[in-house]
Amino acid sequence: MQANMRQLVSLLSKTNFNTFRASSALYCRHYSSQHEADVVVVGSGPGGYVAAIKAAQMGLNTVCIEKGDTLGGTCLNVGCIPSKALLNNSHYYHMAHSGDLASRGIEVGEVKLDLEKLMGQKSNAVKSLTGGIAQLFKKNKVTHLNGWGTITGPNTVQAKMADGSVETVNTKYMIVATGSEVTPFPGIEIDEETIVSSTGALSLKEVPKRMVVIGAGVIGLELGSVWSRLGSEVIAVEFLNSIGGAGIDGEVSKSFQKILTKQGLKFKLGTKVTGASRTGSGSITVSVESVKDGAKEDLECDVLLVCVGRRPYTDCLGLENVGIALDDRGRIPVNAQLQTIVPNIHAIGDVIHGPMLAHKAEDEGIICVEGILGGHVHLDYNCVPSVVYTHPEVAWVGKTEEDLKKEGVEYKIGKFPYMANSRAKTNNETDGFVKVLADKATDRILGTHMIGPGAGELINESVLAMEYGASAEDVARVCHAHPTCAEALREANLAAYIGKPINF
Repeated sequence: MQANMRQLVSLLSKTNFNTFRASSALYCRHYSSQHEADVVVVGSGPGGYVAAIKAAQMGLNTVCIEKGDTLGGTCLNVGCIPSKALLNNSHYYHMAHSGDLASRGIEVGEVKLDLEKLMGQKSNAVKSLTGGIAQLFKKNKVTHLNGWGTITGPNTVQAKMADGSVETVNTKYMIVATGSEVTPFPGIEIDEETIVSSTGALSLKEVPKRMVVIGAGVIGLELGSVWSRLGSEVIAVEFLNSIGGAGIDGEVSKSFQKILTKQGLKFKLGTKVTGASRTGSGSITVSVESVKDGAKEDLECDVLLVCVGRRPYTDCLGLENVGIALDDRGRIPVNAQLQTIVPNIHAIGDVIHGPMLAHKAEDEGIICVEGILGGHVHLDYNCVPSVVYTHPEVAWVGKTEEDLKKEGVEYKIGKFPYMANSRAKTNNETDGFVKVLADKATDRILGTHMIGPGAGELINESVLAMEYGASAEDVARVCHAHPTCAEALREANLAAYIGKPINF
């Protein structure tokens, strides 16, 4: 250490002050091992980066530790953002290639796919947004440590940096926001080239002739739709007898399957995958078996996409160092204030209970910080919306019919088809419907489910209504612009309220 200080003194005597300042900063970054903070956030996904920015805005000295090369976590780098770029652009390609544009009177000539350019646009979107978070960190004075965070005590976190050095952060509070990872499939090894997870499926170098997707949940359907639109023959194998995953209304799921089948996707429901092997020709044989009768079959494909869910990511986090044990699903137990059994250590997002959704994690990040500062912590998980970004989109919030029947709640239904909506007709996008479930006695909205154009945007009106305890009558009496798809939501609420919509 003394020798290093002598080098700095010598440098000061030979160079100008600006050179010295830059060199000394480099010295401090490399050798310094101590930081003091009010809050340390481990992870920079949607929950983590939002929590860090909120904490800094509230006047707390904030450090965010992220192991990845860029900020934003799974969502921005290999999840929500890149998949939506591919979904959007593959839809444009499909409209041109399938003749949809021609049916609208738009002749485009020969249609060609430039997959490299398609992927480039996706990467540019990711780069812009992850870089935007870095700028927000600078703007709000959040200290970013690019390293692997490990909890070493109730008030200390160590970050192992890329150069091997270790930075120790002494802190009053911690927020764990390490997100989730792909759940592996027993016996099938992912190489991210021909046997891929959602990560590899976002960066295939060519359109596979045949693709098998294990899992017909949200991720499997979205990515399966992308490659189907681009020309792949896609078969989705699902253990359950319905598509869409947990939370989707049964009637919506059936309609969704019919629409996707019409678009070219194929489904094997009530079917389990028993194994996968490579053939001598380079293709992959996927062995499947009927859950009902045990009938076996082999499916051949060029790319196998494994989409059987995600699990909390807590590897090497050091929870055992402070006595925090995971629950039976690998999650960190927290109370209503998002505190672990160590009161100053909080957890949010995919590592705790609730749906694994980016917007849920963001809200938890904000209310967690507010709770640390003495504010009221509240998030109604029944009012957290879900969206499947296929075409048409599927969205829902609140209870399904199946939920209400199971709970013994008396309810009434209001439905309105997009085929009777003027905007949907003018856009030639009439597949789907809006379905509203309301309490039979009070008319309070219990759930909204929709499949159709712009459902991912439209669902937020229902979320707002439910958050503030609105009735179906309340929404039905609100003036909606004409012509809009939002009128379908108003009509569905009107149908739930008095039993009859106006335009159907």
